[in-house]
Amino acid sequence: MGRVLKVLLFWSVLSAAYIAYQWKDTFDPAVLSGRRVLVTGASKGIGEQIAYHYARFGSQIVITARTESALKKVAEKCLQLGSPKVWYIPADMSDLEDPNRVLRFALDKLGGLDYLVLNHIGSTFFQMWNGDVEHIRVLMQANFLSYAQMVSSGLPFLKQSNGSIIAVSSIAAKIPSPFTIPYTATKSAVNGFFGSLQHELSMQKVNVSITLCSLGLIDTETALSKVKGVIDTMSAYPASGAALEVIKGGATRQNEIFYPWYWQLVCAIRDWFPGYRDSVIQSSYKYNP
Repeated sequence: MGRVLKVLLFWSVLSAAYIAYQWKDTFDPAVLSGRRVLVTGASKGIGEQIAYHYARFGSQIVITARTESALKKVAEKCLQLGSPKVWYIPADMSDLEDPNRVLRFALDKLGGLDYLVLNHIGSTFFQMWNGDVEHIRVLMQANFLSYAQMVSSGLPFLKQSNGSIIAVSSIAAKIPSPFTIPYTATKSAVNGFFGSLQHELSMQKVNVSITLCSLGLIDTETALSKVKGVIDTMSAYPASGAALEVIKGGATRQNEIFYPWYWQLVCAIRDWFPGYRDSVIQSSYKYNP
């Protein structure tokens, strides 16, 4: 038993040291001044905050989401915060035509693309799976296939600018939890797609970075309303902080970022005690059959 504890301690210290190394902040806001950025899912929550941060850093921005009135307000605030140019286009990413329509609009307005920030998600329930496969199929289009569409169409232009792709994912794709089967399935697809694409771009020596963002529970109105009464033990973290870490990760061309930070350590040790891990996860949720 003493040897096992020593091994666990060694790997814990090694993981902590690696994370501490990753914490070094090399972000320079000046690199974003004048950059051409497309942000999806930008009418509220994390996407809205991402748009505001880019605006403060002086980026040119195209924002999109489903609700035009909300987009207009976000665009106006972005101009107030310092963005030299802001455009918005309402779109529904569950529509097969809208992802490419949005990308064409952004390229037309911006004259190119430096950052493609994929943040949008479709609406889903927070409940035990009811066997609705059709819902998963529809959600897959919004949460994953539209990402692949936009990357496919946008990659030639990102190659020209040596640009960056930022894909906002979830810790649920790495540590699955109950009540989120459709959502977790789509985010797992996002992780698999962009993880493989990172390898392929590197092997082809294509200078386009991909940053995969694994986020925990964020204090957006939508997220908090879904987990209310089901999860009481997990802290929600600020959307503005998450948005800033997403932007920093893309600007410094990191392969992956975690927010809050401790999820990186959790993922490093998640498979050490799978039975205990699963017990903790299940006990964190209230289930009344």
